[in-house]
Amino acid sequence: MANTNLSQVEDKIGIKSKLIFSYLTKNSQHRNKNFGLSSQVSKIGFFFISWLLLFSFFPAPGKSAETGRLGVVRSPENAQQWQGIVSRLQATGFDYCVVELANLDEAEDLTGVGVLLIPNVETMTGEQVQALQSWVNLGGRTIASGPTGSLSQANVRSQLRSLLGAYWGFPLSSPATLDPLRTRQQIWVRKKNLSGTLRGGVVIPAGLNSSTAAVWQSDGTPPAVITTENSTFLGWRWGVDTASTAEIDAAWLEAAVGRYGSFTAASGKSLGACNGGSVAASEPSAINVIDTASLPPRQNRPNSNPTVNNSPPSTPRAALPPRNSQPQPSPPTSRGTPIAARQVVAMREELTSLIGRYESAILAADLTHKKLNLSTTEAVEQSEKSPQVKNPSTNQALEQARSGLQNFVQSIETQNYDRARSEWQQARRSLLDNYPVAAHGAEIRAMWLDRGTIVQAKSEQDLARIFDRMAAAGINTVFFETVNAGYPIYPSQVAPEQNPLTKGWDPLAAAIKLARSRGMELHAWVWIFATANQRHNPIIGQPINYPGPVLAARPDWAIRDNRGNLFHPNSKKAFLDPANSEARSYLLSLLEEIATKYDVDGIQFDYIRYPFQDPNNNQSHGYSQAANTLFKELSGVDPKSLSPRHSLWQKWTEFRIQQVDSFVATAFQRLRQKRPDLIISAAVFPIPKQERLNKIQQNWEEWANRGNIDIMVPMTYAENTEKLEEMTEPLYNPALLKSTLLLPGIRLLNLPDVVAIDQMQLLRNSPTGGYALFAAENLNNNLESQFRSSPKQQQPLPHREPFAAAASRYQALQQEWIFLLLNNNLAMSKSVMREWSQEVDKLAVTLDKLAAEPSAENLSAAKVALAAFRGNFSGWMESQAREKPYQVQVWSNRLASLERLLNYGERVVITVNSKQ
Repeated sequence: MANTNLSQVEDKIGIKSKLIFSYLTKNSQHRNKNFGLSSQVSKIGFFFISWLLLFSFFPAPGKSAETGRLGVVRSPENAQQWQGIVSRLQATGFDYCVVELANLDEAEDLTGVGVLLIPNVETMTGEQVQALQSWVNLGGRTIASGPTGSLSQANVRSQLRSLLGAYWGFPLSSPATLDPLRTRQQIWVRKKNLSGTLRGGVVIPAGLNSSTAAVWQSDGTPPAVITTENSTFLGWRWGVDTASTAEIDAAWLEAAVGRYGSFTAASGKSLGACNGGSVAASEPSAINVIDTASLPPRQNRPNSNPTVNNSPPSTPRAALPPRNSQPQPSPPTSRGTPIAARQVVAMREELTSLIGRYESAILAADLTHKKLNLSTTEAVEQSEKSPQVKNPSTNQALEQARSGLQNFVQSIETQNYDRARSEWQQARRSLLDNYPVAAHGAEIRAMWLDRGTIVQAKSEQDLARIFDRMAAAGINTVFFETVNAGYPIYPSQVAPEQNPLTKGWDPLAAAIKLARSRGMELHAWVWIFATANQRHNPIIGQPINYPGPVLAARPDWAIRDNRGNLFHPNSKKAFLDPANSEARSYLLSLLEEIATKYDVDGIQFDYIRYPFQDPNNNQSHGYSQAANTLFKELSGVDPKSLSPRHSLWQKWTEFRIQQVDSFVATAFQRLRQKRPDLIISAAVFPIPKQERLNKIQQNWEEWANRGNIDIMVPMTYAENTEKLEEMTEPLYNPALLKSTLLLPGIRLLNLPDVVAIDQMQLLRNSPTGGYALFAAENLNNNLESQFRSSPKQQQPLPHREPFAAAASRYQALQQEWIFLLLNNNLAMSKSVMREWSQEVDKLAVTLDKLAAEPSAENLSAAKVALAAFRGNFSGWMESQAREKPYQVQVWSNRLASLERLLNYGERVVITVNSKQ
């Protein structure tokens, strides 16, 4: 507690007084140590002097205080929005000065600015972020809006997250209501005019001290405004008429500035550049004036930049050190802002993993146009005849990154933090700027094709162009949105009405033909329980509260929340009752119509859950006459009378979970009876199980355990590869999905192309069946061109030919080993290498035989051989793992993926064949 108070007192006193506090703290500790003064007496004396300092540094009542200005950042990205920004500033009455982003190099460029507004600046450099950080360290406060920094380099984005305590996640698909929370911690949002309907995005908290001040009334009530002690992050483009009104923007700016003190408005005029010109007279303000006079002159100041400029390095290649040169030690003096130990570990691990993924990709790319026609044993014999000298990598970017990693570690050891950051950033850039695209393997490369994009196509000819683009990018499976908010996209005999925006043609029939002609599979993507959407109603010319054609005809099929609402207050969707037998029969008939009337390759279940709830905040869902009656028969209690504290609440939750589980099981069985070759997938949330069960009753682990789903597609959307790895890692537990294939999702929106490719490589290096990309509208020409260079050999699809896919994947792994053997790049003793190579070839023969002749006997032999091989693999690779641990882990992951393919094949091939 004492340390917390000291921190708060320091903030109040300001930078100059921190020196005095530092002196007092050290001398207080010294006296305690040498003279045995009690800690309590020491604290009393310390705080007595502290309060004297407070009174000496703050002006007495009635005296004038220095006035901190409101600064506003202008950049090329918000230049076209500037008129709207200025009009809103004038509406608040705040006098303001302008900070040209291009001129922001040092903290002294913000001299005199108390609060800095950063409206919709998407690209910043490391130098600019460090200038902001230094200014904040001196007492500055920030207000950011929109996708601030979202297009900056990854390292810059990381620094911004730390600085702002939050980051722009993704835009909402439609306007949403902004709802201030008005909690005890966020009293400042109790002002008027802070609520309204805006077009914004989700803001993600990035630290333990980040707090949500407002949420969007959208699915899951995502954060709309995040605050820290020093920052306010607004989740919409402030100053843009299409995002918000001038009244709401002005109200939020006034409230946010008011967080930091009584910043008195004046005439609402521009004071010119912040670091030059005069300041118009105004009333005194409690906002701190940021005094940078104590900083050394710019030319004598050490570079405190934690990141480098996000432009490519200007050093000529000829001036770079040789690839194999050793890092030069730096003088043992600290230079630059120190990097916390935890951050050092994270930076080292991130760069190491990126090097590993790059190396995996470059190895696969090297083999793209090669076919090494010899066995592993023959490759060992050939390598023994050649000199035992490792052939160095010829990839300059890879070698430069490895050298950069060594230099980073060395610079941290010598406390040269500026150099460490620079080496780290340049190493990453050398890889990302030259990222190779590996050849397509035996994997699922899926893409969601959404209703909006289909509607915009308007004809089969227009739809063909979309399929051409997906085929060029190597997509082999399309999740085609077929039923959305109760409307099928095709003319249905089961549903009350076709989507009015697609009447006159049949997009589903056209899509199947287009996919077939391009060697792609088409899976019908179906909203299951979500059957009406207030956001879509205006688009199709219906009143906002129209419950959709299904519930308009059968309102008793709907579920409501504990307040009696039909539409979910956040998502604006209405749901069918999973416990209603008639509603279930309707859904099953609709699914059977799609499976029998159309030659689709699969059906994907979406919205296979209840609406999002938060029982602890008195928000629960799932009430209807049918559900209430059934539960009362089971428990003797009406569920509407229960609260989360009631002993039967868990039983009510389990009841709803069972309704979804049983529907999935029934639908799977009915569809497979109609179409034994139909693939069933489910788009699911990857949030932790207990939270998921409590909030949406989605128990996908049980579906996998029962074998009711062929492909599980978790929506693992992440803005960087490290976050994707964090989200997917828990899914690889072999006991979790058993014989169900795993297909993690990647959201392309706002994701740099090279990061998307890097995320695909991560999933290739993991025990998955491939990846799914959301969505077709975000597939740009650059991504397409990245894949055009890859050969388009037809590879077996894991969900169609699991045994052939396993053999193909193992053959690709075997080719890598042979390539490394021929280049003397496998660290093994001769005896180990001979033993290992023989087992490699034996397993290849076993898997090839199973692929050619699927039978229970061949499957059993393959599973035994694979288990034995995996059991010995770590021992064989012990020396290689010491040199390249990431590479060996990737190989181990790929072997694990073979096991899942064999398990899946056992269920869908061997078991099915045995019943015929």
